[in-house]
Amino acid sequence: MEALFTEFSFLSDEALNDKRFDPSTIEDLMKLFEVESYKAWANLELESDNEVEKSQNYMDAAEDYLDSVMDSAMAEFRQFEEEMNRVCEEEYGSLVGAAETARKLGNNLEKAATFASRKYVEAAVNSAAASMRSAVKAISSHSKKVHPS
Repeated sequence: MEALFTEFSFLSDEALNDKRFDPSTIEDLMKLFEVESYKAWANLELESDNEVEKSQNYMDAAEDYLDSVMDSAMAEFRQFEEEMNRVCEEEYGSLVGAAETARKLGNNLEKAATFASRKYVEAAVNSAAASMRSAVKAISSHSKKVHPS
């Protein structure tokens, strides 16, 4: 393109200085400018297409990487969720076991308290009966004795 500008400058100077200058010479040069412009335009179009293709390839690679990272994060999340569910189920089982043990202990304590209160009532009744027998015996033995007066 530089060579064409130099040629155009030279022909322009010649056209100003020479009266016999043929204008078709400049027309031929203008056709060369047109051809050179189309070549440059086609070259830029090709470069642009190449850049678009490169950009598309970079975008595809970035999308693939993002998909990979998202898949990895989701797998990690699922693993975390499963671990938390397992821990929660173990804790729940432990609490249910502790509650069942406490219920059994409560039932045993209730039975022991019932047994102890029955024994207490039985002992109180036996004690009262023994006291009554002793009192009756004392009264009956007292009434058989004659007072010396």
